[in-house]
Amino acid sequence: MIEISGVSHDFDGRPVLRDISLNLVERRIAIIGANGSGKTTLARMLNGLVVPRRGEVLVDGVSARKNGSEVRRLVGYVFQNPEHQIVMPTVEEDLAFGLHNMNLPKAEITARVDAMLAAHGLAARRDSAAHLLSGGEQKLLTLLSVLIMEPRYIVFDEPMNSLDLATRRRFSGLMDGLAQTIITITHDFDLIAGYDRAILIHAGRVEADGAPGDVVRRYIALVDAGG
Repeated sequence: MIEISGVSHDFDGRPVLRDISLNLVERRIAIIGANGSGKTTLARMLNGLVVPRRGEVLVDGVSARKNGSEVRRLVGYVFQNPEHQIVMPTVEEDLAFGLHNMNLPKAEITARVDAMLAAHGLAARRDSAAHLLSGGEQKLLTLLSVLIMEPRYIVFDEPMNSLDLATRRRFSGLMDGLAQTIITITHDFDLIAGYDRAILIHAGRVEADGAPGDVVRRYIALVDAGG
């Protein structure tokens, strides 16, 4: 379980999140809201990328404030833009990067990389330059670089952004099959229609929390009212 308790945050004195408390226990959770509402800041707190000014985030009892590195092993984060996540020159090196940081034995790293490449049809691209992959392949690589770390939770930031229809279908199918708990920040309401829960962040607060259909309708009502 991810516990968010009394979390507030600001950037340069500008409030972004205001006294948010949530327990995230469902297998598929969406976070929605307008740009600038605070939803991305909240999502980045789930694996310690952002530490709240006030309040606490606990992942399976581990404090994101006190043990950020451990929390980042529990919670993977797939960025909206693959260029912000791909850090190594080749596909193989990028997959192995996080494993090296965990100081795993070389044989285990090689075995994990080989298995991941084979399972997702990238074995022939292991030595390819990561920045020359197609947009869809780069998106897949960012997810695989998270999966290879074997996290319990994965946060997706706008996972369907800039993907064509065929790639969207493949990527959403891959997401659906994951065993991990998924928390998705998105404007794509079709993607989250079958989720267990949706949370609407509005002006830094939880405006609605419940079944995706109900929460999306509340969001649309806010937009129609000019909120």
